Amino acid sequence: MQQQHWDILLSNQVDKKTFIATILSGNSTGALSSFNSKKGILFSDLAIDNFIKKEYQYDTIEASPETTRKLSTFSSGERKKVFLQYCINQKPDYIILDNPLDHLDINSRKSIAIALEQLADKMLLIQLVNRQDDLLPFIPNKGQILTNDFSVESLKTTEDHSNKNIKSIPPAYDPIVIKDSVLIQMNQICVSYQEKPILKNIDWTIKKGDFWHLLGPNGSGKSTLLSVLTGENAKGYGQDLYLFGQKKGSGESIWDIKKNIGYFSTAMTDLFQKRDSLEQMILSGFFDSIGLYTQPTTLQQKIVAQWLELIDMQHLKNKIFNQLSIGQQRLALIVRAVLKHPPLLILDEPVEGLDDQNAAMVTQLITLLSQKTDMAILYVSHRIEPTLSPKAIYELTPQNTGSTGSIRIKD
Repeated sequence: MQQQHWDILLSNQVDKKTFIATILSGNSTGALSSFNSKKGILFSDLAIDNFIKKEYQYDTIEASPETTRKLSTFSSGERKKVFLQYCINQKPDYIILDNPLDHLDINSRKSIAIALEQLADKMLLIQLVNRQDDLLPFIPNKGQILTNDFSVESLKTTEDHSNKNIKSIPPAYDPIVIKDSVLIQMNQICVSYQEKPILKNIDWTIKKGDFWHLLGPNGSGKSTLLSVLTGENAKGYGQDLYLFGQKKGSGESIWDIKKNIGYFSTAMTDLFQKRDSLEQMILSGFFDSIGLYTQPTTLQQKIVAQWLELIDMQHLKNKIFNQLSIGQQRLALIVRAVLKHPPLLILDEPVEGLDDQNAAMVTQLITLLSQKTDMAILYVSHRIEPTLSPKAIYELTPQNTGSTGSIRIKD
Protein backbone atom coordinates (compact mmCIF):
# COMPACT_ATOMS: atom_id res chain seq x y z
CA MET A 1 0.00 0.00 0.00
CA GLN A 2 2.88 2.35 0.81
CA GLN A 3 3.73 3.14 -2.80
CA GLN A 4 0.33 4.82 -3.22
CA HIS A 5 0.86 7.45 -0.54
CA TRP A 6 1.64 10.98 -1.74
CA ASP A 7 3.70 13.79 -0.26
CA ILE A 8 2.98 17.04 -2.13
CA LEU A 9 4.73 20.40 -1.81
CA LEU A 10 2.34 23.30 -2.53
CA SER A 11 3.24 26.79 -3.64
CA ASN A 12 1.35 29.62 -1.95
CA GLN A 13 0.07 30.52 -5.43
CA VAL A 14 -2.10 27.39 -5.38
CA ASP A 15 -5.75 27.59 -4.31
CA LYS A 16 -5.40 24.87 -1.69
CA LYS A 17 -9.05 24.93 -0.63
CA THR A 18 -10.23 24.20 -4.18
CA PHE A 19 -7.48 21.62 -4.67
CA ILE A 20 -8.56 19.72 -1.55
CA ALA A 21 -12.22 19.92 -2.62
CA THR A 22 -11.23 18.50 -6.03
CA ILE A 23 -9.60 15.47 -4.43
CA LEU A 24 -12.43 14.82 -1.96
CA SER A 25 -15.10 15.14 -4.67
CA GLY A 26 -13.35 12.53 -6.82
CA ASN A 27 -12.44 14.88 -9.67
CA SER A 28 -8.65 14.64 -9.63
CA THR A 29 -6.69 14.16 -12.82
CA GLY A 30 -3.24 12.78 -13.47
CA ALA A 31 -1.21 11.34 -10.60
CA LEU A 32 -4.02 11.59 -8.02
CA SER A 33 -6.82 10.18 -10.18
CA SER A 34 -6.49 6.80 -8.43
CA PHE A 35 -8.17 8.42 -5.41
CA ASN A 36 -11.33 9.35 -7.35
CA SER A 37 -13.15 6.14 -6.47
CA LYS A 38 -12.16 6.30 -2.80
CA LYS A 39 -13.67 8.03 0.24
CA GLY A 40 -11.47 10.60 1.93
CA ILE A 41 -11.44 12.86 4.96
CA LEU A 42 -9.53 16.06 5.68
CA PHE A 43 -7.17 16.47 8.65
CA SER A 44 -6.23 20.15 8.98
CA ASP A 45 -6.19 23.05 11.43
CA LEU A 46 -9.26 24.46 9.68
CA ALA A 47 -11.10 21.14 9.96
CA ILE A 48 -10.24 21.06 13.67
CA ASP A 49 -11.46 24.64 14.16
CA ASN A 50 -14.73 23.86 12.37
CA PHE A 51 -15.18 20.73 14.48
CA ILE A 52 -14.65 22.72 17.67
CA LYS A 53 -17.31 25.23 16.53
CA LYS A 54 -19.70 22.36 15.81
CA GLU A 55 -19.18 20.80 19.25
CA TYR A 56 -19.73 24.20 20.85
CA GLN A 57 -22.80 25.03 18.75
CA TYR A 58 -24.58 21.76 19.44
CA ASP A 59 -23.05 21.16 22.88
CA THR A 60 -21.82 17.72 21.85
CA ILE A 61 -18.72 15.65 22.50
CA GLU A 62 -17.90 13.88 19.24
CA ALA A 63 -14.15 13.80 18.75
CA SER A 64 -13.34 12.02 22.01
CA PRO A 65 -16.54 10.77 23.68
CA GLU A 66 -14.61 8.28 25.80
CA THR A 67 -12.91 11.19 27.63
CA THR A 68 -16.15 13.24 27.96
CA ARG A 69 -14.05 16.26 26.87
CA LYS A 70 -14.71 18.67 24.05
CA LEU A 71 -11.91 18.99 21.49
CA SER A 72 -11.30 22.62 22.52
CA THR A 73 -10.15 21.54 26.01
CA PHE A 74 -7.05 19.75 24.73
CA SER A 75 -3.67 21.40 24.09
CA SER A 76 -2.63 21.94 20.47
CA GLY A 77 -0.61 18.74 20.28
CA GLU A 78 -3.21 16.57 22.02
CA ARG A 79 -5.96 18.16 19.93
CA LYS A 80 -4.28 16.97 16.75
CA LYS A 81 -3.83 13.47 18.10
CA VAL A 82 -7.48 13.26 19.18
CA PHE A 83 -8.79 14.59 15.87
CA LEU A 84 -6.50 12.27 13.91
CA GLN A 85 -8.00 9.32 15.79
CA TYR A 86 -11.49 10.70 15.06
CA CYS A 87 -10.63 10.79 11.33
CA ILE A 88 -9.39 7.18 11.49
CA ASN A 89 -12.60 6.11 13.25
CA GLN A 90 -14.64 7.35 10.29
CA LYS A 91 -13.00 4.52 8.29
CA PRO A 92 -12.07 6.52 5.19
CA ASP A 93 -9.99 5.03 2.37
CA TYR A 94 -7.52 7.91 2.67
CA ILE A 95 -6.76 10.97 4.80
CA ILE A 96 -5.60 14.31 3.41
CA LEU A 97 -3.06 15.72 5.88
CA ASP A 98 -2.87 19.49 5.46
CA ASN A 99 0.34 20.72 7.13
CA PRO A 100 -0.18 18.28 10.03
CA LEU A 101 2.95 19.43 11.91
CA ASP A 102 2.13 23.16 11.94
CA HIS A 103 1.79 24.92 15.32
CA LEU A 104 3.38 22.00 17.19
CA ASP A 105 6.39 21.96 19.49
CA ILE A 106 9.32 19.65 18.76
CA ASN A 107 8.09 16.73 20.88
CA SER A 108 4.56 16.94 19.50
CA ARG A 109 5.90 17.05 15.93
CA LYS A 110 7.89 13.87 16.58
CA SER A 111 4.88 12.17 18.17
CA ILE A 112 2.53 13.02 15.29
CA ALA A 113 5.14 11.99 12.69
CA ILE A 114 5.52 8.59 14.37
CA ALA A 115 1.72 8.17 14.50
CA LEU A 116 1.46 8.97 10.79
CA GLU A 117 4.19 6.47 9.87
CA GLN A 118 2.32 3.77 11.78
CA LEU A 119 -0.95 4.82 10.16
CA ALA A 120 0.61 4.51 6.69
CA ASP A 121 0.59 0.72 7.10
CA LYS A 122 -3.20 0.76 7.41
CA MET A 123 -4.52 3.69 5.39
CA LEU A 124 -3.64 5.81 2.36
CA LEU A 125 -2.21 9.25 3.08
CA ILE A 126 -1.92 12.43 1.01
CA GLN A 127 0.20 14.97 2.83
CA LEU A 128 0.12 18.60 1.67
CA VAL A 129 2.90 20.86 2.93
CA ASN A 130 4.38 24.25 2.08
CA ARG A 131 7.92 23.68 3.34
CA GLN A 132 10.31 21.07 1.98
CA ASP A 133 11.53 20.33 5.50
CA ASP A 134 8.04 19.05 6.39
CA LEU A 135 7.98 16.29 3.76
CA LEU A 136 7.70 12.89 5.44
CA PRO A 137 10.67 10.59 4.73
CA PHE A 138 8.60 7.39 4.78
CA ILE A 139 6.40 8.48 1.84
CA PRO A 140 8.18 7.59 -1.42
CA ASN A 141 5.86 9.38 -3.90
CA LYS A 142 6.74 13.07 -3.81
CA GLY A 143 5.69 15.89 -6.10
CA GLN A 144 4.97 19.58 -6.19
CA ILE A 145 2.11 21.74 -7.43
CA LEU A 146 2.92 25.25 -8.58
CA THR A 147 -0.25 26.43 -10.36
CA ASN A 148 -4.01 26.14 -10.18
CA ASP A 149 -4.21 23.50 -12.86
CA PHE A 150 -3.27 21.20 -9.94
CA SER A 151 -0.85 19.15 -12.04
CA VAL A 152 1.65 17.22 -9.94
CA GLU A 153 5.21 17.84 -11.11
CA SER A 154 8.41 16.13 -10.09
CA LEU A 155 9.85 17.50 -6.88
CA LYS A 156 12.86 19.67 -7.55
CA THR A 157 15.87 19.82 -5.29
CA THR A 158 15.80 22.36 -2.50
CA GLU A 159 16.03 25.85 -3.90
CA ASP A 160 17.90 28.62 -2.14
CA HIS A 161 15.37 31.39 -1.54
CA SER A 162 17.64 33.48 0.63
CA ASN A 163 18.86 35.67 -2.22
CA LYS A 164 15.76 37.88 -2.55
CA ASN A 165 17.33 41.29 -2.14
CA ILE A 166 15.19 43.36 0.24
CA LYS A 167 17.33 46.44 0.75
CA SER A 168 14.88 48.84 2.33
CA ILE A 169 11.39 49.06 3.77
CA PRO A 170 8.78 51.76 3.11
CA PRO A 171 8.79 54.63 5.61
CA ALA A 172 6.36 55.10 8.50
CA TYR A 173 3.43 57.38 7.67
CA ASP A 174 3.06 58.92 11.12
CA PRO A 175 5.89 57.71 13.38
CA ILE A 176 4.91 56.83 16.95
CA VAL A 177 7.30 58.41 19.42
CA ILE A 178 7.89 56.80 22.82
CA LYS A 179 10.48 58.57 24.94
CA ASP A 180 11.22 55.78 27.41
CA SER A 181 13.56 53.05 26.18
CA VAL A 182 11.59 50.42 28.15
CA LEU A 183 8.37 49.36 26.40
CA ILE A 184 7.21 46.46 28.59
CA GLN A 185 8.14 45.79 32.21
CA MET A 186 6.86 42.68 33.98
CA ASN A 187 7.80 41.97 37.59
CA GLN A 188 6.73 38.72 39.28
CA ILE A 189 3.61 38.39 37.11
CA CYS A 190 1.34 35.45 38.00
CA VAL A 191 -1.76 34.27 36.15
CA SER A 192 -4.23 31.57 37.18
CA TYR A 193 -7.61 30.48 35.80
CA GLN A 194 -10.16 28.80 38.06
CA GLU A 195 -7.37 28.08 40.55
CA LYS A 196 -5.22 26.47 37.85
CA PRO A 197 -1.83 28.26 37.72
CA ILE A 198 -0.70 29.21 34.20
CA LEU A 199 2.22 31.60 34.72
CA LYS A 200 4.35 32.06 37.83
CA ASN A 201 6.66 34.93 38.75
CA ILE A 202 7.32 36.17 35.21
CA ASP A 203 10.06 38.82 35.05
CA TRP A 204 10.58 40.29 31.59
CA THR A 205 11.72 43.64 30.25
CA ILE A 206 11.31 44.51 26.55
CA LYS A 207 13.16 47.58 25.29
CA LYS A 208 13.29 49.50 22.03
CA GLY A 209 15.24 47.63 19.38
CA ASP A 210 15.07 44.27 21.17
CA PHE A 211 14.61 41.13 19.08
CA TRP A 212 13.15 38.31 21.18
CA HIS A 213 12.20 34.73 20.36
CA LEU A 214 9.43 33.48 22.66
CA LEU A 215 9.68 29.72 23.08
CA GLY A 216 7.76 27.12 25.03
CA PRO A 217 5.98 23.82 24.41
CA ASN A 218 2.29 23.65 23.54
CA GLY A 219 0.23 24.51 26.60
CA SER A 220 3.03 26.39 28.39
CA GLY A 221 1.13 29.70 28.48
CA LYS A 222 2.60 31.62 25.52
CA SER A 223 -0.82 32.90 24.43
CA THR A 224 -1.62 33.94 28.00
CA LEU A 225 1.69 35.80 28.26
CA LEU A 226 1.02 37.60 24.97
CA SER A 227 -2.44 38.66 26.18
CA VAL A 228 -0.84 40.15 29.30
CA LEU A 229 1.69 42.26 27.42
CA THR A 230 -0.92 43.47 24.89
CA GLY A 231 -3.10 44.66 27.77
CA GLU A 232 -6.01 42.40 26.83
CA ASN A 233 -5.78 40.14 29.87
CA ALA A 234 -7.63 41.46 32.93
CA LYS A 235 -5.27 39.38 35.09
CA GLY A 236 -2.71 42.14 34.59
CA TYR A 237 -4.63 44.52 36.86
CA GLY A 238 -3.16 44.96 40.32
CA GLN A 239 0.19 43.48 39.29
CA ASP A 240 3.60 45.07 38.76
CA LEU A 241 3.08 45.53 35.03
CA TYR A 242 4.05 48.56 32.95
CA LEU A 243 2.98 48.87 29.30
CA PHE A 244 4.58 51.68 27.29
CA GLY A 245 5.32 53.75 30.37
CA GLN A 246 1.95 53.31 32.08
CA LYS A 247 1.14 51.00 34.97
CA LYS A 248 -1.61 48.57 34.04
CA GLY A 249 -4.87 49.85 35.48
CA SER A 250 -3.78 53.49 35.84
CA GLY A 251 -6.51 54.83 33.56
CA GLU A 252 -5.19 53.78 30.16
CA SER A 253 -7.57 52.42 27.54
CA ILE A 254 -6.95 49.25 25.58
CA TRP A 255 -6.59 51.46 22.49
CA ASP A 256 -3.83 53.50 24.17
CA ILE A 257 -1.89 50.24 24.38
CA LYS A 258 -2.87 48.73 21.04
CA LYS A 259 -1.79 51.78 19.03
CA ASN A 260 1.81 50.93 20.00
CA ILE A 261 1.61 47.29 18.89
CA GLY A 262 1.66 45.65 15.49
CA TYR A 263 0.25 42.15 15.82
CA PHE A 264 0.10 39.15 13.53
CA SER A 265 -1.28 35.70 14.22
CA THR A 266 -2.56 33.08 11.79
CA ALA A 267 -6.00 33.32 13.44
CA MET A 268 -6.39 36.91 12.22
CA THR A 269 -7.35 35.67 8.77
CA ASP A 270 -10.82 34.84 10.11
CA LEU A 271 -11.43 38.51 10.99
CA PHE A 272 -11.33 39.67 7.38
CA GLN A 273 -14.43 38.11 5.82
CA LYS A 274 -15.81 41.20 4.08
CA ARG A 275 -15.25 41.91 0.41
CA ASP A 276 -12.35 44.30 0.88
CA SER A 277 -9.60 44.17 -1.70
CA LEU A 278 -6.03 43.31 -0.75
CA GLU A 279 -5.09 46.99 -0.99
CA GLN A 280 -8.04 48.07 1.19
CA MET A 281 -7.25 45.42 3.80
CA ILE A 282 -3.66 46.63 4.19
CA LEU A 283 -4.74 50.30 4.16
CA SER A 284 -7.11 49.56 7.05
CA GLY A 285 -4.00 48.91 9.13
CA PHE A 286 -3.40 52.67 9.24
CA PHE A 287 -6.71 53.03 11.08
CA ASP A 288 -6.66 49.82 13.18
CA SER A 289 -10.01 48.83 11.72
CA ILE A 290 -11.32 45.56 10.31
CA GLY A 291 -12.26 46.94 6.91
CA LEU A 292 -11.58 50.33 5.32
CA TYR A 293 -14.06 53.01 6.44
CA THR A 294 -11.82 56.08 6.15
CA GLN A 295 -10.60 57.65 2.93
CA PRO A 296 -6.81 57.08 2.83
CA THR A 297 -4.43 59.82 1.84
CA THR A 298 -2.39 59.72 -1.34
CA LEU A 299 0.75 59.12 0.73
CA GLN A 300 -0.86 56.20 2.56
CA GLN A 301 -1.82 54.65 -0.78
CA LYS A 302 1.73 55.19 -2.04
CA ILE A 303 3.23 53.48 1.03
CA VAL A 304 0.92 50.45 0.59
CA ALA A 305 1.87 50.29 -3.10
CA GLN A 306 5.54 50.15 -2.05
CA TRP A 307 4.81 47.31 0.38
CA LEU A 308 2.88 45.35 -2.25
CA GLU A 309 5.79 45.73 -4.64
CA LEU A 310 8.18 44.55 -1.94
CA ILE A 311 6.24 41.29 -1.46
CA ASP A 312 5.58 40.83 -5.20
CA MET A 313 1.80 41.17 -4.83
CA GLN A 314 1.17 44.51 -6.55
CA HIS A 315 -0.67 42.71 -9.38
CA LEU A 316 -3.18 41.40 -6.82
CA LYS A 317 -4.05 44.72 -5.16
CA ASN A 318 -7.65 44.74 -6.44
CA LYS A 319 -8.33 41.07 -5.71
CA ILE A 320 -10.77 40.34 -2.87
CA PHE A 321 -8.64 39.56 0.17
CA ASN A 322 -10.48 36.40 1.22
CA GLN A 323 -10.14 35.02 -2.31
CA LEU A 324 -6.35 34.98 -2.04
CA SER A 325 -4.54 31.81 -1.06
CA ILE A 326 -3.92 31.30 2.67
CA GLY A 327 -0.21 31.97 2.17
CA GLN A 328 -0.89 35.23 0.33
CA GLN A 329 -3.33 36.32 3.04
CA ARG A 330 -0.82 35.69 5.79
CA LEU A 331 1.93 37.55 3.96
CA ALA A 332 -0.41 40.52 3.55
CA LEU A 333 -1.40 40.44 7.23
CA ILE A 334 2.26 40.55 8.23
CA VAL A 335 2.69 43.67 6.09
CA ARG A 336 -0.40 45.16 7.75
CA ALA A 337 1.18 44.53 11.17
CA VAL A 338 4.41 46.40 10.31
CA LEU A 339 2.77 49.13 8.21
CA LYS A 340 2.94 51.82 10.91
CA HIS A 341 6.39 50.85 12.21
CA PRO A 342 4.92 50.13 15.66
CA PRO A 343 7.19 50.36 18.73
CA LEU A 344 6.41 46.68 19.46
CA LEU A 345 5.88 44.11 16.71
CA ILE A 346 4.47 40.73 17.77
CA LEU A 347 4.69 38.00 15.15
CA ASP A 348 2.91 34.86 16.35
CA GLU A 349 4.02 31.98 14.10
CA PRO A 350 4.48 34.24 11.05
CA VAL A 351 5.92 31.58 8.72
CA GLU A 352 3.30 28.87 9.31
CA GLY A 353 1.43 28.22 6.07
CA LEU A 354 4.04 30.02 3.97
CA ASP A 355 5.99 28.22 1.27
CA ASP A 356 9.79 28.28 1.29
CA GLN A 357 9.96 31.32 -0.98
CA ASN A 358 7.56 33.45 1.06
CA ALA A 359 9.01 32.22 4.37
CA ALA A 360 12.43 33.39 3.16
CA MET A 361 10.94 36.76 2.26
CA VAL A 362 9.34 37.14 5.69
CA THR A 363 12.50 36.16 7.58
CA GLN A 364 14.52 38.64 5.51
CA LEU A 365 11.95 41.33 6.25
CA ILE A 366 12.10 40.59 9.98
CA THR A 367 15.89 40.73 9.89
CA LEU A 368 15.80 44.07 8.09
CA LEU A 369 13.31 45.49 10.59
CA SER A 370 15.56 44.42 13.45
CA GLN A 371 18.62 46.00 11.83
CA LYS A 372 17.18 49.22 10.39
CA THR A 373 14.49 50.30 12.89
CA ASP A 374 14.17 50.64 16.64
CA MET A 375 11.06 48.44 16.72
CA ALA A 376 11.11 45.79 19.41
CA ILE A 377 10.31 42.46 17.73
CA LEU A 378 8.77 39.50 19.51
CA TYR A 379 8.94 36.41 17.31
CA VAL A 380 6.82 33.50 18.54
CA SER A 381 7.38 30.16 16.84
CA HIS A 382 8.28 26.53 17.40
CA ARG A 383 10.30 26.70 14.20
CA ILE A 384 13.95 27.66 14.35
CA GLU A 385 14.59 29.53 11.11
CA PRO A 386 18.32 29.37 10.27
CA THR A 387 18.25 32.83 8.66
CA LEU A 388 16.76 34.53 11.73
CA SER A 389 18.99 35.71 14.56
CA PRO A 390 17.00 36.97 17.56
CA LYS A 391 19.20 38.64 20.14
CA ALA A 392 17.61 36.79 23.05
CA ILE A 393 15.24 33.94 23.87
CA TYR A 394 12.51 34.03 26.50
CA GLU A 395 11.53 30.43 27.23
CA LEU A 396 8.54 29.20 29.22
CA THR A 397 8.92 25.92 31.10
CA PRO A 398 5.74 24.25 32.38
CA GLN A 399 5.54 23.50 36.11
CA ASN A 400 2.70 22.25 38.31
CA THR A 401 2.69 25.65 39.97
CA GLY A 402 2.60 27.51 36.63
CA SER A 403 5.12 28.04 33.85
CA THR A 404 8.30 29.88 34.75
CA GLY A 405 10.39 31.99 32.39
CA SER A 406 14.09 32.00 31.67
CA ILE A 407 16.23 34.24 29.50
CA ARG A 408 19.05 33.23 27.18
CA ILE A 409 21.11 35.94 25.52
CA LYS A 410 22.48 34.79 22.17
CA ASP A 411 26.04 35.48 21.12
